[in-house]
Amino acid sequence: MNNAKLDVLTPQNSQLIIIDHQPQMAFGVQSIDRQTLKNNVVGLAKAAKAFGIPTIITSVETESFSGKTYPEILDVLPGQPILERTSMNSWDDQKVRDALKANGRKKVIVAGLWTEVCNTTFALCAMLEGDYEIYMVADASGGTTKEAHDFAMQRMVQAGVVPVTWQQVLLEWQRDWARRDTYEAVMKIVTEHSGAYGMGVDYAYTMVHKAAARNRGHNEVLAPVPATRQA
Repeated sequence: MNNAKLDVLTPQNSQLIIIDHQPQMAFGVQSIDRQTLKNNVVGLAKAAKAFGIPTIITSVETESFSGKTYPEILDVLPGQPILERTSMNSWDDQKVRDALKANGRKKVIVAGLWTEVCNTTFALCAMLEGDYEIYMVADASGGTTKEAHDFAMQRMVQAGVVPVTWQQVLLEWQRDWARRDTYEAVMKIVTEHSGAYGMGVDYAYTMVHKAAARNRGHNEVLAPVPATRQA
């Protein structure tokens, strides 16, 4: 069966674009908790770095409206150029098209704000005009309402976009725990960004395997001392 969407994501066949993760854009997001949204996109950026995934960062109207790209993202990818635009649709900017083409990979993973505007228009145009396959990271993107996000995702899926989540992408890139060259990096991302899953990893490492806790400092544990009963 000749269907490119049956090919799983690998570090060799995919690239990532982060669209408009800027404060003013985040202020309008109502479809997902905004701190969770930031946690997820930063986790995704760390995953891309760990696997050497070509990554594009693009921003819109930084100085006049949207503010600067989250510093947490830029700290993950220091030195990465930020492709500034005026258009809400990233596909309208030639720098973005050139960067996508230079990366030479047809599977484009997208995390952006807002789902119903910047993500949707980019996805539809990149598929129609650029023949790219789009993988939309639903939980590293956000819309102005839950309905706006959900219906935009539905529209894109109907057009052929593949919906994914950030942790799904991370683990699809890893694929096999025998791949030790990225194992430690993945576990670090999981413990920092994967909520209960990360807590479970911490528990297993320290309580089952008796590894040292991952905090950097030393905290002395004082033994219980029953309080003296007052007369």
